[in-house]
Amino acid sequence: MQGVILHGGQGTRLRPLTHTGPKQLIKIAGKPVSQWVLEQLRDSGVHDIIIILGDNNPNKVVEYYGDGSRFGVNITYVYQGKARGLADAVYKVKDVITEDRFLVYLGDNIVPYDNLSSFLSFKGSASILLARVDNPNRFGVAVIKEG
Repeated sequence: MQGVILHGGQGTRLRPLTHTGPKQLIKIAGKPVSQWVLEQLRDSGVHDIIIILGDNNPNKVVEYYGDGSRFGVNITYVYQGKARGLADAVYKVKDVITEDRFLVYLGDNIVPYDNLSSFLSFKGSASILLARVDNPNRFGVAVIKEG
């Protein structure tokens, strides 16, 4: 399985922290948030990582992660440039995906390890990991229907 980490967006709600680099490189507990994502994927057995770069200082992402070897993974970079949504980001990696299964992970989100492990063990043709929250209006709301 391959992992795709999205590193786009301007992070306007996090300014001034994002004036000098992407929000995914903001440190949480001593590490950039996207490093937590990368290490979680690695620890779950995903070692082939594709990072989709946005237009907010993409060179800083490449400088930080390099080829991935110091993190125990192999990293390929794909430049998306201006953010045009998740579908466009996934479309950009179509020629780099070499396996039947791949996981798209937002580089500024962290999922509990047990949830990711269960998710990765599911063998559906397409899956989405969701979480219940107290105030769903602050986030995207998924409508789930039978069939």
